[in-house]
Amino acid sequence: MIAYSQVSAFTETPGHGNQAGVVLDASGLDADTMQAIASTLGVPETVFVTATHGDTAWVRYFTPTQEIDFCGHATVALGLVLAQRGHWRGGTLTLETMVGRIDLDLELDSGAPRRVWMRQKDLELRPVDRALRARIAGALGIDERLLHRGLPLVSASTGLWSTFVPVVDTFVVDAVEPDHAAITALSHDLDVTSLYVYAPTSPKTFYARDFAPAVGIPEDPVTGSSGGALIAMLAATGAIPRRGDLAVGYLQQGHALGTPGEVCVEVTLRGDRPHVIRVGGCAIVEREGKM
Repeated sequence: MIAYSQVSAFTETPGHGNQAGVVLDASGLDADTMQAIASTLGVPETVFVTATHGDTAWVRYFTPTQEIDFCGHATVALGLVLAQRGHWRGGTLTLETMVGRIDLDLELDSGAPRRVWMRQKDLELRPVDRALRARIAGALGIDERLLHRGLPLVSASTGLWSTFVPVVDTFVVDAVEPDHAAITALSHDLDVTSLYVYAPTSPKTFYARDFAPAVGIPEDPVTGSSGGALIAMLAATGAIPRRGDLAVGYLQQGHALGTPGEVCVEVTLRGDRPHVIRVGGCAIVEREGKM
């Protein structure tokens, strides 16, 4: 019997945020078994701890259909479960993932675990050919004229590649009618995991939806890895305010699915270049079981 936890990440409200499975002891499991467990749980991603040594854990991530390199909300979920079980009492916890080393920090509230902060990989950017704008808009079911011309339409990664598509306001985000076959084809052509649609609601807050049918997720409720990449990219381009060398941004996501959540991102810059990218989120355990 394999014990698991089902966790809502990027929220403190049951039923909100993004669901993740957490398996703390996967040391004897092969990839096929992990995939079967992830498929059975049916949540967007499940994280498996395959080995531990001191303050380091080796982890793998699976969607219901395939293994992926990294997942932000499942990482937040894992950190919370480790802290609540007494396996992590603070200090830096290092995860070894397929994208390399990810360091976690724990924020406490009156001694209880409240928020997990993960340091993401360095920001990488790839331009998107302007000739693809109409195709991208069409895949999202919107008119090309509703794309925001003052914000970047670009592919970016801090561990997982997405193409970030700015639109003029939140009403357009909610009005998106995704063509999943077209988005899958675009994702393959752009070599990304998802199309991430975003609109500003304030100088440092953005409202978003994330479509990843290419990896078996028609719409991801709340996406930590993409949130980190977006805020880092906007900080680097001067699109969000900064105080000294620090820029802070917030992503609100999941409302269209009835599961709202929030991602907090802190970006420390050197000049115009992101130096440290930290993504923070709360989480709550919804249920636990064995299979």
